[in-house]
Amino acid sequence: MLPDPVTVAAASPTPQLVFATIKQDGYGSERVDTGGNGYSVVINHTKSKNGNRHYVQMTQTVDATDPYSGLIRKQTASVSFSISRPPFGFTDAAIVALAKALTDFRDDAEVTTAKLIQFQS
Repeated sequence: MLPDPVTVAAASPTPQLVFATIKQDGYGSERVDTGGNGYSVVINHTKSKNGNRHYVQMTQTVDATDPYSGLIRKQTASVSFSISRPPFGFTDAAIVALAKALTDFRDDAEVTTAKLIQFQS
């Protein structure tokens, strides 16, 4: 089992992230950054006849100005070594930083790929 919370060191431009568990079962967990930075992490583990799948996704939610209407709307970007980018609200640098935050989480000594493939979440 991974510690609760998991603390990921700051790596510019991303601040230190402290992910506390909000949901956990035998198949994974969901964690939210306690610093109010809009980040969350989902870890899922699946066993099948074709092998085991271990999935980690990090999302970030921001309030962004819609360039078409001028209204402020929530936008969420996600990375899971597949990148989902909303139509507005995130610069190239912001997406790169979000992807880096995910790799920092995965590579953190409290997490590691080895622990993830051992069904820890």
